[in-house]
Amino acid sequence: MKRQPAKMSMTETQEYEILIGLEIHCQLTSVPTKLFCSCSSDYREKAPNSVICPVCMGLPGTLPVLSRSAIEKGLMLALALECTPVTRLIFYRKNYFYPDLPKNYQITQYDKGGASPLAYNGTIKISDGHSIPITRINLEEDPGRLTYQGSIQTSPYALVDYNRAGVVLAEVVTAPELRTPKEARLALESVQAILEHLGSFESTLDGSIRCDANISLARGNRVEVKNITSFKDVARALTFEITRQRGLLSKGIPIKMETRHWDEKRRITVSLRVKEGEAEYRYFPDPDLLPIEISKTELSELKAAIPELPESRAKRFVLDFGINEETAKTLVRGKGLADLFEESSKEFKNYDKLAHLLSADLLGVLNRSEIDLNDTKITPKHILRILKLEADGVISGPAARDLVTQLVNTGDLPSHIAEEKTKITDKKLLEAEIHKAFMNAPQAVNDAKTNENAINYLLGIVMGLTKGRADPKETLTMIKKMLEKSRQ
Repeated sequence: MKRQPAKMSMTETQEYEILIGLEIHCQLTSVPTKLFCSCSSDYREKAPNSVICPVCMGLPGTLPVLSRSAIEKGLMLALALECTPVTRLIFYRKNYFYPDLPKNYQITQYDKGGASPLAYNGTIKISDGHSIPITRINLEEDPGRLTYQGSIQTSPYALVDYNRAGVVLAEVVTAPELRTPKEARLALESVQAILEHLGSFESTLDGSIRCDANISLARGNRVEVKNITSFKDVARALTFEITRQRGLLSKGIPIKMETRHWDEKRRITVSLRVKEGEAEYRYFPDPDLLPIEISKTELSELKAAIPELPESRAKRFVLDFGINEETAKTLVRGKGLADLFEESSKEFKNYDKLAHLLSADLLGVLNRSEIDLNDTKITPKHILRILKLEADGVISGPAARDLVTQLVNTGDLPSHIAEEKTKITDKKLLEAEIHKAFMNAPQAVNDAKTNENAINYLLGIVMGLTKGRADPKETLTMIKKMLEKSRQ
């Protein structure tokens, strides 16, 4: 059954439908060369315009040569997303004039007039249980990169670096059936997790996955927001657009079809140009590239080479480790987190505790800090050390969570910072901290003599004074004893 579009309430009597579609641009970073030449795809941290050649610059007399590895990686992604691959591959020229496109056309694919993309009709399964239809997957070359002084609107100039021009892009295009900014973010996370498990992609590389988001309200004109580079910014850009378009519609102002830029510093979208139509791109088959025939045997071999994917890995985690389904889905949202769990599980057999530390404590810190796990130095040894300290009674649960936070923020080994988190074993010292809590909150002490909730409030004060080093169970027992004495 087709899902109904989400509706956002504007007034008591008016609602606007929200329709969102994504164009997800994924660099297949495991392909060692650019799509149509032998230039290295490792262009980052290189001097501007140093990883280029006459082919990727489109100089007269040059001819493109298609990368076989790019086709294989693209087809494996298509199969992993349950798409139907084509058996005859044709590349087209998409003509437009922009400083970051050295040839003044982009070699891509087209899906009209009998032409086919790399694959079509797939599915993105997201962690909230919904499935987002994929209309097609294209292979194309990445354009160059423009940089500005300040924002795109205020910069007195633009600098262009062609090192990225020609790098392999797989473009995953969804149907406009996403309902909310959150669903858009979940869809991006799902595609990234599949790419990571395929080994086709390194998420830590800057700009390795980008997104154009299309959004319309009330089935009006579609607005495209270009080149959003982070998942959180996709949600922010869409939220801004919903608010902007809602405001215009509420005033009776029609939404114009246009392309907008996401200004991540100011967190607003700004108009770039009126949206182009397909006729303006003048698509036609690239005369320098012959059609590529793909056999059933080749497709079968590629399908057999696909490794375990996030969905099946989550199911295995439930069966092998006995953790709940939601936790398993959270763990496989990133290959790094799933690998960390699986490696740590070889030595730590309390799988529920391990899964909770990773999916709740560690992932919570990473999300709040907007840090990717792959950008940290966290290893299974770190996680095992924290869990062992807690299991041995050296540190409390809250202290373990503090260690995770410090580990993310500082990169220090838990063994270096555990000393200050060691549980208080001296009862006289703990008793002194409880006395201090009683002195600081006399009203809570009076309330605690008749109210159990007030006792928990006092416990919280003690945990704060000891920075989580007090054992909660023992502290609660001592608080109750001291309250009993005060009643006598």
